[in-house]
Amino acid sequence: MAGLLLRGGGRAAAAGLAPGLGRGCCGEAAGLRAMGFSEEQARRLRGLQPRLGPERREAAAAQLLLLGLSAEAALGLLERSPELLRLPPEQLQERAGELRRLGLQGGRLRRAVSRCPQLFTLPRRRMAAVVRLLRERCLFTAEQLQEVLGTCPAVLLEEPARLHLHFQYAYFRMGVQQKEMVKAQLFRTPFAELRNRHIFLERRGLYQTPHKSQTQTSNPKLKDILELPEGAFLASLARSTPEEYEVFKQLLAREEEEEEEEDRDALYKEEDEDLDREGSKAAWE
Repeated sequence: MAGLLLRGGGRAAAAGLAPGLGRGCCGEAAGLRAMGFSEEQARRLRGLQPRLGPERREAAAAQLLLLGLSAEAALGLLERSPELLRLPPEQLQERAGELRRLGLQGGRLRRAVSRCPQLFTLPRRRMAAVVRLLRERCLFTAEQLQEVLGTCPAVLLEEPARLHLHFQYAYFRMGVQQKEMVKAQLFRTPFAELRNRHIFLERRGLYQTPHKSQTQTSNPKLKDILELPEGAFLASLARSTPEEYEVFKQLLAREEEEEEEEDRDALYKEEDEDLDREGSKAAWE
């Protein structure tokens, strides 16, 4: 593919097309067609970020093609995320290299960037913090981490604190080990949905948090809890109706609001007590 791009550039130069802004739409179109874009695809690509020079569009498209994306897939990605055209080509190339080092190769890498083009603009420190959290605090093995990123690349976009809460809930409240989390693709399910389903099963007596001394439980598998559509989840696991589940979610949301209000009241009370102590101390002095 790289050779094709270079040969395409050579053909464009041989046709007397000057580089940069001076090339005009005909020169840019010829360069894009040499990369493998059809005339219609080249027209759509030229319409993106028209204030940018054609070399920026060509460079961004070239980097995506080098990942193995087809011309249509690369164009679709740039149409959904035109901000990628403003990135230096070196940043696109460097971020692709970082994702490869995390184990995203070939088709997995193409699927990851197609699903989450924000991976190219995500600050490096933020991505490193998520990887460090998954390896050092959540204790996923390197192989498990590759599987997590391959099935749910959006996990790299999560706030580390929220991601840690997601993991801790499954690990401590549900008693699920890392291997089962990976198999169930835990992080593809929003935390609120995970919590709703688990607590609903728990309150119906259909799920118990295993104790350390227990080696086996009759709990449903995490994969079944998360993967089943809501109707199938209610019918086969929760043995309930949609109406009952809806009422439960409303009551649970109300409980959470009351707990948050109690926490705020307790915080304000502590602050008032601190102010009273400081005032008394100042009066004595």
